[in-house]
Amino acid sequence: MPSGFLLLVLLAAAAASSSAAAASRLGEQPLSLIAVHRAKIGIDAAAAAVRASPRLLGAKGEDTAWVTVDFAAPHASNGDWIGVFSPSNFNVSTCPGSRGSDTGPAICSAPIKYQLANYSSGYAKSGKGTLKFQLINQRQDFSFALFTGGLSNPKLIAVSNKIAFANPKAPVYPRLAQGKEWNEMTVTWTSGYDIHEAYPFVEWGMKWNPPVRTAAGTVTFDRESLCGEPARTVGWRDPGFIHTAFLTDLWPNKEYYYKIGHMLPDGKVVWGKFYSFRAPPYPGQKSLQRVIIFGDMGKAERDGSNEYSNYQPGSLNTTDTLIKDLDNIDIVFHIGDITYANGYISQWDQFTQQVEPITARVPYMIASGNHERDWPNSGSFFNGTDSGGECGVLAETMYYTPTENRANYWYSTDYGVFRFCVADSEHDWREGTEQYTFIERCLATVDRKKQPWLVFIAHRVLGYSSGFFYGKDGSFAEPTARQSLQKLWQKYRVDLAFYGHVHNYERTCPVYEERCVSAERARYSGTMNGTIHVVVGGGGSHLSNFTAAAPAWSVYREMDYGFVKLTAFNYTSLLYEYKRSSDGKVYDSFTVHREYRDVLACVAGSCPPTIPPAA
Repeated sequence: MPSGFLLLVLLAAAAASSSAAAASRLGEQPLSLIAVHRAKIGIDAAAAAVRASPRLLGAKGEDTAWVTVDFAAPHASNGDWIGVFSPSNFNVSTCPGSRGSDTGPAICSAPIKYQLANYSSGYAKSGKGTLKFQLINQRQDFSFALFTGGLSNPKLIAVSNKIAFANPKAPVYPRLAQGKEWNEMTVTWTSGYDIHEAYPFVEWGMKWNPPVRTAAGTVTFDRESLCGEPARTVGWRDPGFIHTAFLTDLWPNKEYYYKIGHMLPDGKVVWGKFYSFRAPPYPGQKSLQRVIIFGDMGKAERDGSNEYSNYQPGSLNTTDTLIKDLDNIDIVFHIGDITYANGYISQWDQFTQQVEPITARVPYMIASGNHERDWPNSGSFFNGTDSGGECGVLAETMYYTPTENRANYWYSTDYGVFRFCVADSEHDWREGTEQYTFIERCLATVDRKKQPWLVFIAHRVLGYSSGFFYGKDGSFAEPTARQSLQKLWQKYRVDLAFYGHVHNYERTCPVYEERCVSAERARYSGTMNGTIHVVVGGGGSHLSNFTAAAPAWSVYREMDYGFVKLTAFNYTSLLYEYKRSSDGKVYDSFTVHREYRDVLACVAGSCPPTIPPAA
């Protein structure tokens, strides 16, 4: 066999092996690939070194900063990597229950991110390299560690100097959300200040009016609040303090300005940044109203960390495309699988920083997904381990939602001519359950004269999906879902139902009992006789395949990253658009024109009782 041909064969085999390995790791949290419990210490101060600069970050109040890391190793290999640790001290003395001389793991906390050393050009030959990391203010200082042995058998050989933000406790990453009343906005943020150290508040008001100050409540949680590994072990990181203030009695559609702050005991105030938001319209108010809906986004690293961010490859595209169009967005629904932290607590800080340009300006409403909630024997409907031991605690604490009970993550919220009924697919939805009662009450109590557009939301597909997983199962949805809920959707004339979980995009016809009730594809008008179901799970995570053949009810499907935008012009006209995250352009759309009498009309499964004619 010619040597050149043999080389090609070997390269092809290596490429195939690499592709197979990558495929087998698709969807795995990158930090979970690091076998922290097997780490060994082999500091080589004479030949290995790591240096990070600058030492002081955020001197002008910035909450992000770029850091240069120079490093050297005596015997460079492809398995070498640089981990970012915070707090900077991560040796055995910081392990829970450590008694110094006891045997146990040498390192018991995962890094918050990492890069392979050979990302630095020429490292394999020279043993010297330089990498750039972007850090965010996360309440603690940082150090950088050089490991050999790959991710599966790490050996620590050098640790850098410590670096820190000028004020690591500063209030950061505000998250707006609608309150329990239409004229109430909540502001949630994170800081390092306990209530005993400083008093949290929001200073806010309308332009030209004197501002007022509203006090905020403060919560946090500890390891024991979580359910299992890695959240309680190597994934644990102190979450700091989460503060929420309620801004009430807002004037509809008025612009408000605000900034978050903490008053120290001496009267000085540590301020956050200056922001603004537009108050919601009152229920039934005629105005232009624009809604964004997507699921399964996750986070990614702008510095290329964590294997070049291949865990949630579309996340930054979705984030950045929404930021560019933010002047044309009024409210956002992120319908489950928020961060994919999977028990690595540091990732929630990084996600809140990534979406801050959105959440600081418009309400950011979330739903519970399997990667937030699921854990065995924790009250979840599904006994999976997708939350990594978080069991809903992070989602319930980091983001406000107008639920009656934060553990039961279902709620309703009104926005002008819209009513949104947000279900929790990780809790039982079947007839006779508490959630079923909520869903029916939410759908039944809306006044369709004032709020004609009724939208149902859940993370898992409770309606229709021809994703490969559901197609293989034969149900084309979560088992028992349609059987339990479709009579409610039909009885109360739900216009649209949105789901995530399946990482693609799919739209159905107006459908009832698995049959299209309209032959239209782009313009719907007249009698409301079936619900359009949409899977919009392409927010950023790795994509999911479809079944080979599309079912009759599937009108449009696409394996790409994207989101849906709803634009209500008035009581009778609605524009639906599906946009790709890569370019923000519309790839699927339709319009709805419907009058109040069309909602009242008698259709299959939904006929109001009539008085029989007199004898």
